[in-house]
Amino acid sequence: MTSVKDFRVDRAATATELGRGAFVFTDDYSVFDWGKMPDDIPNKGASLCAMGAYNFELLEDAGVPTHYEGVVSGGEAVPLAEVAEPPREMAIELTQVPDLPHDGREYDYDAYYAEAGENHLIPLEIVFRNTVPVGSSLRSRADPADFDLDYDEWPDEVVDLPEPVVEFSTKLEESDRYLDRQAADRIAGPVDIDKLDALARSVNEVVTERAGEVGLVHEDGKIECFHYDGEIRVADVVGTFDENRFSYDGQEVSKEVIRQYHKRTQPEWVEAVAAAKDQAKAEDVADWKALCERDPEPLPDHVVDAARDLYTAGTNAYIGRDLFDAPSLSEAVETVQRL
Repeated sequence: MTSVKDFRVDRAATATELGRGAFVFTDDYSVFDWGKMPDDIPNKGASLCAMGAYNFELLEDAGVPTHYEGVVSGGEAVPLAEVAEPPREMAIELTQVPDLPHDGREYDYDAYYAEAGENHLIPLEIVFRNTVPVGSSLRSRADPADFDLDYDEWPDEVVDLPEPVVEFSTKLEESDRYLDRQAADRIAGPVDIDKLDALARSVNEVVTERAGEVGLVHEDGKIECFHYDGEIRVADVVGTFDENRFSYDGQEVSKEVIRQYHKRTQPEWVEAVAAAKDQAKAEDVADWKALCERDPEPLPDHVVDAARDLYTAGTNAYIGRDLFDAPSLSEAVETVQRL
């Protein structure tokens, strides 16, 4: 289903009933929409599974509907607290995801909803932002004055937003794009865009509060949702170091570390990715990756080790439990700062 986790279907969803299945988390990673990179990060999958499960259980306590049913242990779905070893499978309810027909970069959402009925993935990502860190795409799409910030241009440091900002982007297109509110409303189909906005803010509040309790700053994140029998439920995975950006004592603690490392050490590949995306847009071609003239190189071993420790130490801190054999978060952060 994605480049970093596999998808198991135990019972398929229908037009009237939810299905059952599981996410099986791998140690793969993806940056710049590339998909599976040439190496992996040990224990990354289990850390995402544990952190995602912890957040789903927090959301459940807060009354936010989700598709989460537990982590898988011994073939059964159980709460995270009941597992002694890091889990790699998350039991979930399933919805329908019809094909999204397209002609080049023109996508037919009417056809998508005609097939979807009342049980379907909402083909949007809902992004929430509490800060604007270095590397945030918001810097290229808006000016500080748009958010009542007293800067002429974005500084080379994290900027706190006066209030959380919610944005929408496409989910099922070959190359995702940010949308204005009107375009997002059209793509949301039968779902009220204001309800999606409110749901994203509720999720953001829960994750931000937990992060603050353990010394992390929650900078931004996203959710995906599905619509079933008139209800919107949070889907995919929530509040992990891949879906969200966190920092600790000013240092990024998320996939952004790996993104920035590639920018510093493989700038030619990063530039080739950007050029391929621009070319695909200009030529009205959906598959930009086929136009990319370079492939990424594997990470050095010491960078893989540092990333592994960052994921596992950060998860231990977030869930308040030494589920992984990992250094303290402060030690893991110090290592990353030396990369």
